[in-house]
Amino acid sequence: MGTLLVFGDSLSFHGPDQAYAADEPRLWPNLAAAELGGEAILVAGRGWTARDAWWSMIGDPRVWADLHRADAVVLAVGGMDSMPSPLPTYLRTGLRYLRPEWLRRAVRGAYRAAQPRLSVALRGRPLVLPTAQTVRYLDAAVTALRTLRADLPIVGVVPPKHRAASYGFVHTGRIRTAAAINTWAERAGVPIVDQAAVTGEHVMSGRGNPDGMHWGWEGHAQMAVAMAGALRPLLAVRHEAPGAN
Repeated sequence: MGTLLVFGDSLSFHGPDQAYAADEPRLWPNLAAAELGGEAILVAGRGWTARDAWWSMIGDPRVWADLHRADAVVLAVGGMDSMPSPLPTYLRTGLRYLRPEWLRRAVRGAYRAAQPRLSVALRGRPLVLPTAQTVRYLDAAVTALRTLRADLPIVGVVPPKHRAASYGFVHTGRIRTAAAINTWAERAGVPIVDQAAVTGEHVMSGRGNPDGMHWGWEGHAQMAVAMAGALRPLLAVRHEAPGAN
């Protein structure tokens, strides 16, 4: 394999203590690509959902160029979609634009203090992105990719587990979102890596990032092995196909 193109959220670039540059070799996209004999290109952002991955796919000319040389694509989004969002996404993400600075800090601090309590009080509702919208954007992404490159291997994920105090330890949307993604993936013929099954024990035992959401290097290694395992047979089939390079 040459190039693995990964669309991800912060789980793809956060380690046990902080966010890392995309070329950090211990991050799971780089580990998975190395195991397959290639390199990874990471397109990701903090808090990204399936919608953000779709927007980057259709709006970023760097991604257009990367798609021409990708040997496989991973849609490693959907986890953030299932998180509680007491404040509508457009308002929450708009806090950064508040001025003056003291007002922005005060409002952001108030929201961070209220988020865990509201997540519990509202029982994890509403979600950052409604489940139907998560499936809609994933399906749009896969349809576009297959239109552009019919033989391109594509793998998706379902949401991981978390024990984040910042969300009141609430994640009632995970099971519903995972079920919807799995149903869609079976229909669309997209293999899925279950992040909860792969890294759940790592996170829930407290061996990950102290924030209770992101993974330690052990978790990244576990995810890399699982992802490489899902991609390997797809790449083999592609390599053996008539006309393959």
